[in-house]
Amino acid sequence: MLQIDIAAHSELGGRSQNEDDLRHGGNDSRWYAVLSDGAGGHDGGAIAADLTVRVLALQLQSAADYSAQALHEAVLEAHAAVRERQHRGNARERMHATAVVLWLDASEPAALWSHVGDSRLYHLRRGRVRHMTRDDSLVQQLMDAGHLTPEAARSHPLRNQLLSAMGADHEVEPHTLEAPLSLQDGDAFLLASDGWWEAFDDAAIESSFAAAHSAQDWLEMMARRLHEVAHPGQDNFSAVAVWVGDPAQNTRIEID
Repeated sequence: MLQIDIAAHSELGGRSQNEDDLRHGGNDSRWYAVLSDGAGGHDGGAIAADLTVRVLALQLQSAADYSAQALHEAVLEAHAAVRERQHRGNARERMHATAVVLWLDASEPAALWSHVGDSRLYHLRRGRVRHMTRDDSLVQQLMDAGHLTPEAARSHPLRNQLLSAMGADHEVEPHTLEAPLSLQDGDAFLLASDGWWEAFDDAAIESSFAAAHSAQDWLEMMARRLHEVAHPGQDNFSAVAVWVGDPAQNTRIEID
Protein backbone atom coordinates (compact mmCIF):
# COMPACT_ATOMS: atom_id res chain seq x y z
CA MET A 1 0.00 0.00 0.00
CA LEU A 2 1.33 3.44 -0.94
CA GLN A 3 2.09 5.83 1.91
CA ILE A 4 0.34 9.21 1.96
CA ASP A 5 1.91 12.44 3.29
CA ILE A 6 -0.47 15.42 3.72
CA ALA A 7 0.27 18.97 4.88
CA ALA A 8 -1.85 22.13 5.06
CA HIS A 9 -1.18 25.87 5.26
CA SER A 10 -3.59 28.82 5.63
CA GLU A 11 -2.99 32.53 6.30
CA LEU A 12 -4.97 35.76 6.61
CA GLY A 13 -2.99 37.68 4.02
CA GLY A 14 -4.02 41.34 4.19
CA ARG A 15 -7.56 40.63 5.36
CA SER A 16 -9.08 40.98 8.83
CA GLN A 17 -10.63 37.50 8.78
CA ASN A 18 -9.69 34.19 7.21
CA GLU A 19 -12.67 32.88 5.22
CA ASP A 20 -10.71 29.94 3.83
CA ASP A 21 -11.16 26.58 5.52
CA LEU A 22 -9.54 23.21 5.01
CA ARG A 23 -9.45 19.73 6.45
CA HIS A 24 -7.73 16.43 5.78
CA GLY A 25 -7.67 12.99 7.30
CA GLY A 26 -7.64 9.25 6.80
CA ASN A 27 -9.88 6.28 7.39
CA ASP A 28 -8.19 2.88 6.92
CA SER A 29 -6.72 3.02 3.41
CA ARG A 30 -8.75 6.05 2.33
CA TRP A 31 -7.51 9.63 2.65
CA TYR A 32 -9.21 12.93 1.88
CA ALA A 33 -8.25 16.58 1.57
CA VAL A 34 -10.84 19.36 1.35
CA LEU A 35 -10.44 23.12 0.83
CA SER A 36 -13.07 25.86 0.65
CA ASP A 37 -12.94 29.63 0.11
CA GLY A 38 -15.98 31.45 1.50
CA ALA A 39 -17.60 34.80 0.74
CA GLY A 40 -20.49 36.71 2.31
CA GLY A 41 -21.19 39.41 4.88
CA HIS A 42 -21.69 39.01 8.63
CA ASP A 43 -19.16 36.15 8.80
CA GLY A 44 -21.18 34.30 6.16
CA GLY A 45 -18.15 33.35 4.10
CA ALA A 46 -16.40 31.72 7.03
CA ILE A 47 -19.57 29.84 7.95
CA ALA A 48 -20.11 28.63 4.38
CA ALA A 49 -16.52 27.41 4.08
CA ASP A 50 -16.64 25.69 7.47
CA LEU A 51 -19.88 23.91 6.59
CA THR A 52 -18.50 22.84 3.23
CA VAL A 53 -15.37 21.20 4.63
CA ARG A 54 -17.11 19.65 7.65
CA VAL A 55 -19.91 18.06 5.65
CA LEU A 56 -17.55 16.79 2.96
CA ALA A 57 -15.20 15.30 5.56
CA LEU A 58 -18.07 13.54 7.35
CA GLN A 59 -19.52 12.22 4.11
CA LEU A 60 -16.22 10.77 2.93
CA GLN A 61 -15.33 9.29 6.32
CA SER A 62 -18.62 7.40 6.38
CA ALA A 63 -18.90 6.49 2.68
CA ALA A 64 -19.74 2.82 2.14
CA ASP A 65 -17.98 2.62 -1.21
CA TYR A 66 -15.15 4.43 -2.96
CA SER A 67 -16.63 5.77 -6.19
CA ALA A 68 -17.11 8.89 -8.27
CA GLN A 69 -20.83 8.75 -7.51
CA ALA A 70 -20.21 8.74 -3.75
CA LEU A 71 -17.88 11.74 -4.08
CA HIS A 72 -20.33 13.61 -6.33
CA GLU A 73 -23.15 13.07 -3.85
CA ALA A 74 -20.95 14.23 -0.97
CA VAL A 75 -20.37 17.57 -2.70
CA LEU A 76 -24.11 17.94 -3.31
CA GLU A 77 -24.77 17.21 0.37
CA ALA A 78 -22.38 20.02 1.33
CA HIS A 79 -24.11 22.39 -1.11
CA ALA A 80 -27.48 21.52 0.44
CA ALA A 81 -26.10 22.18 3.93
CA VAL A 82 -24.92 25.67 2.96
CA ARG A 83 -28.27 26.40 1.28
CA GLU A 84 -30.16 25.28 4.39
CA ARG A 85 -27.99 27.48 6.66
CA GLN A 86 -28.62 30.49 4.43
CA HIS A 87 -32.36 30.18 4.88
CA ARG A 88 -32.10 30.57 8.66
CA GLY A 89 -31.57 34.32 8.50
CA ASN A 90 -31.43 37.26 6.09
CA ALA A 91 -28.03 38.45 7.34
CA ARG A 92 -26.30 35.43 5.81
CA GLU A 93 -28.56 34.72 2.85
CA ARG A 94 -25.86 35.61 0.31
CA MET A 95 -23.08 33.47 1.75
CA HIS A 96 -21.39 30.99 -0.55
CA ALA A 97 -18.13 29.10 -0.93
CA THR A 98 -15.94 27.20 -3.32
CA ALA A 99 -15.07 23.55 -2.84
CA VAL A 100 -12.23 21.35 -4.02
CA VAL A 101 -11.84 17.83 -2.68
CA LEU A 102 -9.37 15.01 -3.27
CA TRP A 103 -10.19 11.44 -2.22
CA LEU A 104 -7.56 8.71 -2.30
CA ASP A 105 -7.68 4.97 -1.82
CA ALA A 106 -4.11 3.87 -1.10
CA SER A 107 -4.97 0.19 -1.42
CA GLU A 108 -6.22 0.43 -5.01
CA PRO A 109 -4.24 2.74 -5.39
CA ALA A 110 -6.47 5.43 -6.93
CA ALA A 111 -7.52 9.08 -6.78
CA LEU A 112 -10.80 10.92 -7.32
CA TRP A 113 -11.45 14.63 -7.16
CA SER A 114 -14.27 17.13 -7.55
CA HIS A 115 -14.70 20.89 -7.40
CA VAL A 116 -17.13 23.81 -7.54
CA GLY A 117 -15.93 27.40 -8.01
CA ASP A 118 -12.37 28.61 -8.53
CA SER A 119 -10.38 26.80 -5.85
CA ARG A 120 -8.08 24.46 -7.77
CA LEU A 121 -6.54 21.02 -7.73
CA TYR A 122 -3.23 20.34 -9.49
CA HIS A 123 -1.96 16.83 -10.12
CA LEU A 124 1.78 16.36 -10.62
CA ARG A 125 3.43 13.23 -12.00
CA ARG A 126 7.18 12.91 -12.40
CA GLY A 127 7.42 16.53 -11.36
CA ARG A 128 5.13 17.94 -14.05
CA VAL A 129 1.60 19.34 -13.76
CA ARG A 130 -0.60 16.83 -15.62
CA HIS A 131 -4.12 17.80 -14.58
CA MET A 132 -5.67 21.00 -13.30
CA THR A 133 -9.31 21.75 -12.53
CA ARG A 134 -11.03 24.42 -14.64
CA ASP A 135 -12.47 27.38 -12.74
CA ASP A 136 -16.21 28.06 -12.60
CA SER A 137 -15.59 31.74 -13.32
CA LEU A 138 -16.35 34.45 -15.85
CA VAL A 139 -12.65 34.88 -16.56
CA GLN A 140 -12.24 31.17 -17.34
CA GLN A 141 -15.22 31.41 -19.70
CA LEU A 142 -13.60 34.35 -21.48
CA MET A 143 -10.33 32.42 -21.74
CA ASP A 144 -12.10 29.36 -23.15
CA ALA A 145 -13.74 31.57 -25.78
CA GLY A 146 -10.37 33.03 -26.78
CA HIS A 147 -11.19 36.55 -25.56
CA LEU A 148 -8.62 36.64 -22.76
CA THR A 149 -5.08 35.38 -22.29
CA PRO A 150 -3.95 33.69 -19.05
CA GLU A 151 -1.66 36.66 -18.38
CA ALA A 152 -4.52 39.17 -18.75
CA ALA A 153 -6.79 37.00 -16.62
CA ARG A 154 -4.56 37.45 -13.56
CA SER A 155 -5.37 41.17 -13.33
CA HIS A 156 -8.88 41.19 -14.83
CA PRO A 157 -11.29 43.28 -12.67
CA LEU A 158 -13.90 40.49 -12.74
CA ARG A 159 -11.50 37.63 -12.01
CA ASN A 160 -13.34 36.80 -8.75
CA GLN A 161 -16.79 36.55 -10.32
CA LEU A 162 -17.94 32.95 -9.99
CA LEU A 163 -20.48 31.18 -12.21
CA SER A 164 -21.10 28.42 -9.68
CA ALA A 165 -20.58 28.10 -5.93
CA MET A 166 -21.67 26.13 -2.90
CA GLY A 167 -24.81 27.76 -1.55
CA ALA A 168 -25.77 29.36 -4.88
CA ASP A 169 -29.47 29.92 -5.52
CA HIS A 170 -29.37 27.49 -8.45
CA GLU A 171 -28.51 23.81 -8.28
CA VAL A 172 -24.80 23.16 -8.75
CA GLU A 173 -23.19 20.50 -10.91
CA PRO A 174 -19.86 19.53 -9.34
CA HIS A 175 -17.02 18.74 -11.72
CA THR A 176 -16.22 15.21 -10.56
CA LEU A 177 -13.64 12.95 -12.15
CA GLU A 178 -15.71 10.26 -13.87
CA ALA A 179 -13.50 7.29 -12.97
CA PRO A 180 -10.65 6.84 -10.46
CA LEU A 181 -7.17 7.75 -11.66
CA SER A 182 -4.57 5.06 -10.99
CA LEU A 183 -1.89 6.44 -8.69
CA GLN A 184 1.84 6.07 -9.22
CA ASP A 185 4.64 6.21 -6.70
CA GLY A 186 5.75 9.85 -6.49
CA ASP A 187 2.46 11.45 -7.57
CA ALA A 188 1.54 14.69 -5.83
CA PHE A 189 -1.49 16.94 -5.54
CA LEU A 190 -1.99 20.58 -4.60
CA LEU A 191 -5.37 22.00 -3.54
CA ALA A 192 -5.31 25.80 -3.47
CA SER A 193 -7.59 28.80 -2.96
CA ASP A 194 -7.35 31.61 -5.51
CA GLY A 195 -5.33 33.69 -3.05
CA TRP A 196 -2.68 30.99 -3.28
CA TRP A 197 -2.68 29.86 -6.91
CA GLU A 198 -2.79 33.38 -8.39
CA ALA A 199 0.88 33.76 -7.40
CA PHE A 200 2.07 30.66 -9.28
CA ASP A 201 2.07 29.43 -12.84
CA ASP A 202 2.70 25.75 -13.64
CA ALA A 203 6.46 26.27 -13.92
CA ALA A 204 6.65 27.86 -10.45
CA ILE A 205 4.62 25.03 -8.93
CA GLU A 206 6.90 22.46 -10.56
CA SER A 207 10.15 24.16 -9.55
CA SER A 208 9.12 24.53 -5.90
CA PHE A 209 7.99 20.89 -5.90
CA ALA A 210 11.34 19.72 -7.29
CA ALA A 211 13.21 21.57 -4.53
CA ALA A 212 11.03 20.30 -1.65
CA HIS A 213 11.74 17.34 0.64
CA SER A 214 8.21 16.77 1.95
CA ALA A 215 4.64 17.98 1.53
CA GLN A 216 5.14 20.42 4.42
CA ASP A 217 8.40 21.70 2.99
CA TRP A 218 6.71 22.29 -0.37
CA LEU A 219 3.96 24.43 1.18
CA GLU A 220 6.40 26.40 3.34
CA MET A 221 8.53 27.17 0.31
CA MET A 222 5.52 28.41 -1.64
CA ALA A 223 4.25 30.42 1.34
CA ARG A 224 7.57 32.28 1.54
CA ARG A 225 7.16 33.21 -2.12
CA LEU A 226 3.63 34.44 -1.42
CA HIS A 227 4.91 36.70 1.36
CA GLU A 228 7.44 38.18 -1.07
CA VAL A 229 4.82 39.13 -3.67
CA ALA A 230 1.85 39.89 -1.37
CA HIS A 231 0.17 43.28 -1.70
CA PRO A 232 -1.58 45.24 1.12
CA GLY A 233 -5.01 43.81 0.24
CA GLN A 234 -3.73 40.27 -0.22
CA ASP A 235 -6.54 37.72 -0.10
CA ASN A 236 -6.48 34.83 2.36
CA PHE A 237 -4.23 32.12 0.95
CA SER A 238 -4.56 28.43 1.70
CA ALA A 239 -3.39 25.12 0.30
CA VAL A 240 -3.20 21.41 1.02
CA ALA A 241 -0.33 19.32 -0.38
CA VAL A 242 -0.55 15.56 -0.80
CA TRP A 243 2.45 13.37 -1.62
CA VAL A 244 1.98 9.75 -2.61
CA GLY A 245 4.50 7.00 -1.98
CA ASP A 246 8.28 7.44 -1.94
CA PRO A 247 9.26 11.14 -1.69
CA ALA A 248 12.42 10.35 -3.70
CA GLN A 249 10.17 9.80 -6.71
CA ASN A 250 9.08 13.43 -6.53
CA THR A 251 12.44 14.72 -7.70
CA ARG A 252 12.28 12.82 -10.96
CA ILE A 253 11.41 15.34 -13.66
CA GLU A 254 9.89 13.89 -16.78
CA ILE A 255 11.77 14.83 -19.95
CA ASP A 256 9.57 15.61 -22.96
